[in-house]
Amino acid sequence: MLPAAAVLYFPWEVTSGAVQEGASVRTFGRLVSYQPEESRATLSAQHASKEHHVVVCTSFVEPFNPIVGAQYVVLGEKENTDGDDVMVRARVLNCVDGVNIALLQKAINEQRSFFMERDCKQDNAAQSADAT
Repeated sequence: MLPAAAVLYFPWEVTSGAVQEGASVRTFGRLVSYQPEESRATLSAQHASKEHHVVVCTSFVEPFNPIVGAQYVVLGEKENTDGDDVMVRARVLNCVDGVNIALLQKAINEQRSFFMERDCKQDNAAQSADAT
């Protein structure tokens, strides 16, 4: 099952536990490593002063031609592995090198604000209709 249209999670939300296991995830990051023998890639993103790493299982998207240092967007399911590690089992892994990450983060926040405002208006309209 795919997530709702255009729902993106920040890498630090994926690793912090804000997303449930088995949930569909769209996230992004810079490819810092790829181990083809393990079908495992690691994406990295900076937030405040901390570096966040998202481990991606690439077995469903291989053959995969990695470009270490490039920006990628991944769509897949979140899985918990042994210990406290979090992994995204990729269904889609696209290179989006050249994307302005600061602008992408701002767009994600603006979109979230819009959806929350829209949902509040719809809830208020539904409550008004129920009251009459």
